[in-house]
Amino acid sequence: MTDKRRKTLEQVFETPERGDIAWRDIESLFAALGAEVTEGRGSRVRVALNEVRAVFHRPHPQKEANKATVKSVRRFLKEARVKP
Repeated sequence: MTDKRRKTLEQVFETPERGDIAWRDIESLFAALGAEVTEGRGSRVRVALNEVRAVFHRPHPQKEANKATVKSVRRFLKEARVKP
């Protein structure tokens, strides 16, 4: 994993949640972890990692994930047994 992906992982696990993490960085993190990322309908993104599945909504028009999305990503990663 690159330093940039490691930094993104650390940012996702920070408390309180950050609202300034670029969604493309989160998607790149999923790919770096070996997750299967597929497009859903509209802005939906399906992610499967270590037999855990989740659906996220790609933020628009802004490029950053809001705090609630970051919290959901963290919960998904914890369930998938990923730690910073």
